[in-house]
Amino acid sequence: MQDFDPRGPSFRIAPRALAAGGALIALFSAWKLTDPTAGPPAPPPLPPEAVAALQHAAFTHSEAQPGYQRPENVPVKVRPGETLESAVARTGVAPIEAERAVEALSHNMDTVHIKAGLAFEAAIAEPRAERGSARLIGLSLRTGPATALTLSRSFDGALRLRELTEKTSEETTVADGEIHGSLYESAAKLGATSAVTAQVVKLFAHKLDFQRDIKAGDGFKLVFDRTVTESGRTVAAGDLEYAELKGVKFYRFERQPGDVEYFDENGKNIKGFLLRTPVDGARLTSRFGQRRHPVLGYARAHQGVDFGAGQGTPILAAGDGKVVKASRWGGYGNWLQIRHSGGWDTGYAHISRYAKGVRPGAHVRQGQVVAYVGTTGMSTGPHLHYEVWQNGRRVNPVGAKVPQGTVLAGAELGRFKTQRARIEGLLTGEAKPQTLAMAPTPTPAGHP
Repeated sequence: MQDFDPRGPSFRIAPRALAAGGALIALFSAWKLTDPTAGPPAPPPLPPEAVAALQHAAFTHSEAQPGYQRPENVPVKVRPGETLESAVARTGVAPIEAERAVEALSHNMDTVHIKAGLAFEAAIAEPRAERGSARLIGLSLRTGPATALTLSRSFDGALRLRELTEKTSEETTVADGEIHGSLYESAAKLGATSAVTAQVVKLFAHKLDFQRDIKAGDGFKLVFDRTVTESGRTVAAGDLEYAELKGVKFYRFERQPGDVEYFDENGKNIKGFLLRTPVDGARLTSRFGQRRHPVLGYARAHQGVDFGAGQGTPILAAGDGKVVKASRWGGYGNWLQIRHSGGWDTGYAHISRYAKGVRPGAHVRQGQVVAYVGTTGMSTGPHLHYEVWQNGRRVNPVGAKVPQGTVLAGAELGRFKTQRARIEGLLTGEAKPQTLAMAPTPTPAGHP
């Protein structure tokens, strides 16, 4: 059977009649909805993204062409070293179809300098006879947090390009959920970005061990600022105002302009003297005390704890201090030692490399990346050997009684209580989160 040419003249009356009839029905419905005597008022308008989805669905259902099956959505990601045209062609369409699609997209985006991982969806109709190439019915591609491009094939066979821009607004979000999978995954479902969750993990590293203390089903609450689209997607996240996990609560408080710290409900600084876990997401693989050495093969004292982590995982400074050693040290391989106040030192062994600027005499801040996990020295695989010293004597990092943080008082405590009351109002629903609407970002008009 001869292939159908969508650019050629069409003598099919039924589809056009149906389309025209549908348009008349839509116009009549719109008139009825605007008629003051027609009954209840019309529902609120759908957001642009929902309208675009309905348009795309209507198009794909009406464009079933002779010789082709009903179109299906195919998700695609650009592979390393692949062009956008090659990625489109990978859906099964003819090379000329892929070329035309990319040519249409090039009017509104750079289709040459694209990165691997760029994702899009293509509506593809397969031939019924299982011979020949598939037909590209439509394509949608997100070009930004609040912008997207949509290609759709019109009745004359041409690809039409539309650009959708969603409105965004600034809001304070209250996220109340449970951990299933990981905190990152669970928080993301409630609108938190990975940056917000990383900040939460960093805060709780003073109090909790995420490998041993956190279990599936544990509840958490977060209050944070974000920029959100009409459809509910987070474009950007701002300040983390509050975090609660396993009964531990942290409130954001600005003691002085630009000096932000986090305190518990009593105004006590949650920033402990030393982090309990100097590697994000690592698991404790070996404890302090007597053990059989994995390389030497006999029992000897293990004077620190080991954290299993992948090669190159960032190592964080456990506390504020000064670097006193950053060099090789026997079986420890690459060794880093940081001196803190009050006679406390921390040591990090088997590291692969030091962070930029980390050298003897350099001052570091708690949570700063100072090195990267490796397997140098006497080591059977990538991990961090971590030690804590008190007045020159090694102590168990897990049970060490280190100094606690400061406590607010006077006028600062009064301001903190006001801030705490505002957050508690948001958590109980007594206070409404603040929302500031923003106009959509101007974008160039679409091209046919």
